[in-house]
Amino acid sequence: MKIFVTGTRGIPDIPGGVEKHCQELFPRIAAKGHEVLLCTRSSYVAERIDRWRDIRLIHCYAPRIKSLEAIIHTFIALLTARRYRPDVVHIHSIGPSLLTPVARILGFKVVVTNHGPDYDRQKWGKLAKFVLRAGEKTGGIYANEVIVISTVIAEIIQEKCGRESNLIYNGVNYPEKSKKTDFLRSIDVEPGKYILAVARFVPEKGLHDLINAFRSMKCDYKLVIAGDADHETEYSRNLKKMSGRDAHIIMTGYLTGEPLNQLYSHARLFVLPSYHEGLPIVLLEALSYCLPVLVSNIPANREVELPKERYFRCGDVADLREKIEMLLEQKLTEKEQQYICDDIQNKYNWDTIAEETIKVYRKMVN
Repeated sequence: MKIFVTGTRGIPDIPGGVEKHCQELFPRIAAKGHEVLLCTRSSYVAERIDRWRDIRLIHCYAPRIKSLEAIIHTFIALLTARRYRPDVVHIHSIGPSLLTPVARILGFKVVVTNHGPDYDRQKWGKLAKFVLRAGEKTGGIYANEVIVISTVIAEIIQEKCGRESNLIYNGVNYPEKSKKTDFLRSIDVEPGKYILAVARFVPEKGLHDLINAFRSMKCDYKLVIAGDADHETEYSRNLKKMSGRDAHIIMTGYLTGEPLNQLYSHARLFVLPSYHEGLPIVLLEALSYCLPVLVSNIPANREVELPKERYFRCGDVADLREKIEMLLEQKLTEKEQQYICDDIQNKYNWDTIAEETIKVYRKMVN
């Protein structure tokens, strides 16, 4: 089959949960003998390459405007797709899904992957939230097939669109832990002596709560935050000011590869204080390193089914601080570590996810 992919900023190594999802999924689909064409947003591409791991990259214009780039880029991508005559057009996220009827009018068979109710994100205004809700419903009604990454999203599609969807979880790779510490030394942190967060600098990730909780603690640990803002905002600037006043808070910017591997490998505790998620890949990544974790008690995080002490009340800074202090005193036993790693690998395996996605394509095409 020939699959045309849009709705993502692009690959490889472009920050974002959807981007990481596509970067892991589509090389596996291509490796099984299918032709994959993935449309990137030109404003995010640092190096224009034509192919990456058997995927053909199609670079299309996208304005670097938060509220317009996804819709404009998806429209251009669908017009571009006509020249390639794909068997399947795969649209990711509910914003781009607003153009599902356009894709159907152009004669395409369409799969939509709903990565979560983005309208819950605090960064969006009333008009943007309305458009995202419309995209969720439009994609859910007019796509030939809908893929969801959690049971929570499946329930939303059933309730709002009156249809069944295909539940295919996000995945995670089983990592080889790094024994190196040169990156840690370069940012002046010691192995096992820091709390780690990995997130974009947007309000719904709750990093402000984590910083406030950490600054109210008396401990010998440091807080390392790996991430940045896609679009500089007042919130992201304030977040950097908050951290800049404390030498124990270190912001690294976006990281991939060995530096990120070192941070995951040697952290004492991973914290995800989000107000909104689809199914958080960063949490699955932390668990794949057998890291102790602490996450907000939102539905997407609860779906991972962690022990109750691994959750804190979302938005409650005092509860967050209390749970961090408690978990810093605890260590996972080898039995607990092995159980977590085995469970993650069985439930969130990318090779299985690729097979399940191909089954959805075949069901639709046939």
